[in-house]
Amino acid sequence: MVAEVIVDILTDELDRVFDYECDDTVTLGCRVLVPFGNRKVEGYVIGLKSASDRDIKPIIKCLDEYPAIIPEMLDLMRFMVDRYHVRLMDALRLFVPNKLRGGKVKPQFSRICRLNDAISVEEMISSLKKGANAQIGCLKELSQAGSMDMSVLNSRYRGAVRALMERGYVLVDSVEKNREPIANLIADKEVLLKPSQQRAYDEFISGDREEYLLHGVTGSGKTEVYMHTIRHYLDLGKNAIMLVPEISLTPQILGLFRSRFGGDVAILHSGLSDGERYDEWRRIITGKARIVVGARSAIFAPIKNIGVIIIDEEHDSSYVSESNPRYTTIEVARFRREKNNAVLISGSATPDITRYSEALSGQIRLVEMKERVNGKVLPKMEIVDMSRELRLGNVGVFSVAMKEALRECIDSGNQAMIFINRRGYASFMMCRKCGYVAKCMDCDVSLTYHSTEEMLKCHYCGKRYRALTNCPECGAEEIRQGRTGTEKVVEELKCMFPSVSILRMDNDTVSGKDSHGRILGDFRNRKAQILVGTQMIAKGHDFPSVTLVGILDADLSLYMSDYRSSERTYQLVTQVAGRAGRDSLAGRVILQTYAPKHYVFRYAQDYDYLGFYKKESNSRQVSMYPPYTTIVRVLVSSQDDQKSMDVSRRLYREIKLMENISPDLFVYLGAMRSPVKRIQKRYRYQILMRLTNAGYTKILRDIYTLVDSLKEKDVNVFVETNPTNLN
Repeated sequence: MVAEVIVDILTDELDRVFDYECDDTVTLGCRVLVPFGNRKVEGYVIGLKSASDRDIKPIIKCLDEYPAIIPEMLDLMRFMVDRYHVRLMDALRLFVPNKLRGGKVKPQFSRICRLNDAISVEEMISSLKKGANAQIGCLKELSQAGSMDMSVLNSRYRGAVRALMERGYVLVDSVEKNREPIANLIADKEVLLKPSQQRAYDEFISGDREEYLLHGVTGSGKTEVYMHTIRHYLDLGKNAIMLVPEISLTPQILGLFRSRFGGDVAILHSGLSDGERYDEWRRIITGKARIVVGARSAIFAPIKNIGVIIIDEEHDSSYVSESNPRYTTIEVARFRREKNNAVLISGSATPDITRYSEALSGQIRLVEMKERVNGKVLPKMEIVDMSRELRLGNVGVFSVAMKEALRECIDSGNQAMIFINRRGYASFMMCRKCGYVAKCMDCDVSLTYHSTEEMLKCHYCGKRYRALTNCPECGAEEIRQGRTGTEKVVEELKCMFPSVSILRMDNDTVSGKDSHGRILGDFRNRKAQILVGTQMIAKGHDFPSVTLVGILDADLSLYMSDYRSSERTYQLVTQVAGRAGRDSLAGRVILQTYAPKHYVFRYAQDYDYLGFYKKESNSRQVSMYPPYTTIVRVLVSSQDDQKSMDVSRRLYREIKLMENISPDLFVYLGAMRSPVKRIQKRYRYQILMRLTNAGYTKILRDIYTLVDSLKEKDVNVFVETNPTNLN
């Protein structure tokens, strides 16, 4: 028999099948060790056939007790190669834990002690010398417990355990031990569904294995519907995948799910240690876990017989991979839904415009939950004009209304959340005299000042520099700081409320393991009255005592050079506003902006998603943006600026020929430097095109072929469809 093997070497030249001789112990998806030239390398069996048309070597051995990749994922690999033009090995590496490759992580075992059943405890004790109290105590405790970890016994009865093992009284078994991710379990019990929840649940279990969009306002009880739906499919013998957009949401969701479903739940996300990820992956592939909870990467979990896939906060941009391999979670989920004849549920209070358009046109089914589960109205949103505050002499971070609301909230013993979507202390440092702005040496961006470390940081490559005390260009000491970030907000709050405990949650404070869960757990347990954070606090969290949400610089994302800036601003504002008043207490939201009359805030103030959708959809239809067209971006980058420019020009000329041949398929075509011209020392150019939805698939395949034909050493070229970030 012949195995078709993809070797685990990530180069274009070796991204093809190699034939190896094998016996019947080799199956599809096996991870194998094979001879390759004068060395031995790992690979994956993606096909089996009866014969090869060349002389071949035999596989050395299989590396695991079971196939590392299930058959469904081999089909998914082929889909991703065709759809996203990724290498075979790029796709395969998504399906297995990184450290499984090369055997860098292995199962962890515990040594468990038990008594020898062939001898009674009384006989054992009577055979010991008088005064052997440690051995007698060890035998008695082990007799009561049945079995105990050897390290625990040794800590209590030093030396006695070994002596009893030598006598044959104590036997030791090696038992595999799971490295379980730490989670703050939330006490939870199944509750009766409210009428709107019941209607949604009835739709999802109706037997129509379709795709649904669940549009439910914040606080409408979507998570409870998800858990009831999963319970239904578990009872049918099916399994489930539950995706959340942020790692910060995972501890909360995992806690709820573990409380409800126990050991059936496994978790997958990038915050796990290598050992934890490996153990959770093994529990899934061996069928010991039936529910997978996690962020984007959990869609590749090796779980079989899927009954339902749920994508919570489906509008979130984190569901689109912006690094190689590039893919869109919803498309992968649709592939797995079809393979398993499963139900796919995308849920959000602020659905993606394209997804809502699909629902209204009948391509997917729309299910709505319009009321909060607690029966309360959505929190009242007050819009504060910061231009007026400035004219009245208030140059601080907080408006008068915000200060009064915070004081009232704290005095009443409730909690507040302050949202600002910018981390650090100040967005830049600039010389007032000559205009010099501190920029990263490797990226074409200004550096952000972080006061706690007295450092300037690049938020693209992570490089760090000393903070400015005087201008390196002219020597002046008049250094101006840019717009406010989370650090400065916390500083000002501490000045206003010196006795109040304040937590900060952004990428700088959640870098440590379990830091997401710790910060959120402390806030939930009321160890702090104010939580300041970026968009990671904006969605999904449920804190009963939060009655006030403050939104600072609400127009920060409104004027970005992206056709989705209005949509993203509406989503962020609505999501963060939804954190207030989720329990019995009424909620209040204060939104600070320099553009109070902008239509985004008008619709957000009324929580009028349908009105916003109609306005935004009409604007996009007129200007021919998605969902009425498809955007394709070809991104070219190289450390050599000239090379990057030359490849871009050649690609543009060839694509221009395609436009001349099929002008009816092209709505727009243009080439330019990327808005961020350089990242990590690589110069960036992009070709943007808007294509009619009817013709983009054919053009896309032609572009893939063109990119392959014009490849050049040290030049990276990526093709993206509807990219989430056009910078």
